[in-house]
Amino acid sequence: MSRDSRLKLKSIRRRNRSKPINSLRPRLVVHRSLNNISAQIIDDNKGATLVAASSQDKDLQKEMAKAGSKLDKSKLVGTALAKKASKAKIDKVVFDRNGYPYHGRVKALADAVREEGLDF
Repeated sequence: MSRDSRLKLKSIRRRNRSKPINSLRPRLVVHRSLNNISAQIIDDNKGATLVAASSQDKDLQKEMAKAGSKLDKSKLVGTALAKKASKAKIDKVVFDRNGYPYHGRVKALADAVREEGLDF
């Protein structure tokens, strides 16, 4: 990744965090690495993580072993996050893709979260 693209990503992330709409709803942040994906719901007013799920969570390891592709793993993480959010009585969030393009694994996670009933 070149220096210019890293700076672009940083400015996008900073801009998303500073928007005033984020103070009304919690923010669903996605982070993806080469092999794993994680997502968390953050309350920016309190500065605290409310709910988190990752492809490295111990309670998801059996399903992750059965999942064939990284796309399937993203769907499992999205489903797990949405179930945890519904237990915490969170129904509306703002989606922060963290500068990643909205396709592939990020889109699969977002679609899985929406299917479980989380609104954004």
